Amino acid sequence: MTRRSFALALAAAATLLAALPSAASAEVPVLVRVIKGSRQGPPRLDPRLEDLKRQLSPLAYVRWEQAQEKRFDLVTGKPAFVDLAGGEVAGVTLQERRGDTITIEVALVARNTQTRLTVEKGQRILHQLTAEKDGESLFLAVMAWP
Repeated sequence: MTRRSFALALAAAATLLAALPSAASAEVPVLVRVIKGSRQGPPRLDPRLEDLKRQLSPLAYVRWEQAQEKRFDLVTGKPAFVDLAGGEVAGVTLQERRGDTITIEVALVARNTQTRLTVEKGQRILHQLTAEKDGESLFLAVMAWP
């Protein structure tokens, strides 16, 4: 191999490496909120949920309370966990990232369920986690790059 072809091959490899995302850029900051919806009692919206009012108001529940809020830097394939009422745990795992769009998997270990959600930068998605019991249900609100 001549010096010139070796230099060209080295430049091509460097260009390819530069195009790959670094470990730091592979992390995606995500805001995850656990929300309890209830059909009972007077209507009330937790003030911390004001930004979700448009998404929550069409649903059949009249009371909305934020149970917890967590921020994660998700990395592909590594789950982050959120504790739910009753000792259940929800796992949130980054499955794929394409530019400003991510696909995450939400898994409830105790129920052996998995759901995939796709969220764009600046978009919030609301996902019902649990079936309604005694007029209440838990929801997960996810926002990438909050």
